[in-house]
Amino acid sequence: SIASADMDLNQLEAFLTAQTKKQGGITTDQAAVLAKFWKNHRVKIRESLVNQSRWDNVLKNMNWRVDLKSQSRHIDQINTPVAIVEMELGKNGQ
Repeated sequence: SIASADMDLNQLEAFLTAQTKKQGGITTDQAAVLAKFWKNHRVKIRESLVNQSRWDNVLKNMNWRVDLKSQSRHIDQINTPVAIVEMELGKNGQ
């Protein structure tokens, strides 16, 4: 619940307090350990959840350009733009 909600310190404190008051909940010592762990590892946990939630490839790099041919030997004016897009895809974590 803490990680999926990406709780800040105020939300975390309120959540853990509620859990200690709940029958069959956690002790205050357990709440303190959870709070310390979340404060120290929040960024890593969040990154891990985001990486696990990706289904397919990710976009690593993208280059593009638009070419416009304005004149040809056989046709006076063409004015047909051509877009060239290059996308580099990669698997999650690679």
